[in-house]
Amino acid sequence: MKEILEVEPEEAEAAETVDQSLGKLLSDSGKINNRDVERVLAFAKKKGLRFGEAAVKLRVLKKADVDHALAAQFDYPYIREGDGLFGKELIAAYKPFTPKVEALRSLRVQLMLGSFNSSSNALAIVSPGPGEGRSYIAANLAVVFSQLGERTLLIDAHMQNPTLHKIFRVEDSPGLSSALGDRTSGKIRIVNIPQFKNLSLLPAGARPPNPDELLARDAFAAICSRFGKAFDVALIDTPPGDSSTAADWVADRCGKALIVARRDVTRFEDARTFVTRMRSRAEVVGSVLNQF
Repeated sequence: MKEILEVEPEEAEAAETVDQSLGKLLSDSGKINNRDVERVLAFAKKKGLRFGEAAVKLRVLKKADVDHALAAQFDYPYIREGDGLFGKELIAAYKPFTPKVEALRSLRVQLMLGSFNSSSNALAIVSPGPGEGRSYIAANLAVVFSQLGERTLLIDAHMQNPTLHKIFRVEDSPGLSSALGDRTSGKIRIVNIPQFKNLSLLPAGARPPNPDELLARDAFAAICSRFGKAFDVALIDTPPGDSSTAADWVADRCGKALIVARRDVTRFEDARTFVTRMRSRAEVVGSVLNQF
């Protein structure tokens, strides 16, 4: 025997209002005309469907169009795939409803409950070697934090081979190296990412000949302290641990580190040695096995 779900009139009216708002949003964006909006609303009411479900069934809209409109309606920003605004690595921006991004959201929860509740919210993203996905994790983690409404700053401390400005398609200079080299008169250039109103980026800047020495300066400690307090989340991308002592300095200045390893790339012994090394510098708040 089927269970009959009774819907109160107020609930039905609220659902209809949401559907009408979604229809208007899609109409205003040029994805659907007013005549089709009325047709979808009538079909949705007759079949007991949501507007988006009805539109897809009638083949008036694609599911991707509905998902994007729903995200806009509920202030959950993401970018339509193929827009070319960011690098394809930024899956949290392009594919927020996939298992890979859901795993990042799970990591976000763990970090929020255990790491970003102290006087400083700065976190170093580190790994033993190259090609393990530090920048990938840092960039996408920054997006999912910003989607939650957290004021998020992403800092590129990989000054010899920076990546984040390429992912977000912004100018690289001036940036962190200028601030650490006393060439900014105390002013630090932070780039706001307009598609994600809670996300900002401090790019690496010009390539310095002495990145490790710059990160060892008190000026970098001051930056970590300043932005770790000013933002809800401050994520700092680093060079690979086997190429320099930069990761050590960043972890030390942040006080917290998240270790990234990659399946079939990171050797177990290298990971174990690196974890021990990082624990002597900072609190290791967790590790990520990157499979992407």
